[in-house]
Amino acid sequence: MHLQLERWKSPMTTLLLVTDDEGIVRALDFAQTEDRMHRLLRLHYGQYTLRDGAAPASVKTALKSYFDGSIDALDEIQVATNGTPFQRKVWKALRDIPCGTTTHYGRLATEVGHPGASRAVGAANGANPIGIVVPCHRVIGASGKLTGYAGGLSHKQWLLDHERRYAMIPS
Repeated sequence: MHLQLERWKSPMTTLLLVTDDEGIVRALDFAQTEDRMHRLLRLHYGQYTLRDGAAPASVKTALKSYFDGSIDALDEIQVATNGTPFQRKVWKALRDIPCGTTTHYGRLATEVGHPGASRAVGAANGANPIGIVVPCHRVIGASGKLTGYAGGLSHKQWLLDHERRYAMIPS
């Protein structure tokens, strides 16, 4: 698989945008977790080539809009990855969590049809190669506390605060 990588500066940190030849996002990670990104790309695609190249303007426009406060702009970004069927089901469910809200692993397990599989949902969440756009940051512990995030808990908190600031959630 041939992929291109753009290092894109966001308001929080530099992001690694990985797209395929059709402009579909295959990975999005934080610059400081680049090793993790490569590990997940190998896991999902085996052999791949990664060259420097610009991500499609539509992807960067949607990300800029998101960071500027149009938090639903991420819905327009097309993504694809090669996880297991269970992982892909979890990742699809993550995109259904409304901006500005959170859920917990047990609730997400029930939503994907596997009640009691919160640990498996947590593992799928941790293997998500497309951060922010596939919003694994919206999953927290059942106690309401922030739990692990590959980009670091400070980035997770930043994203949640950002989304809450701009969310249109009825009272």
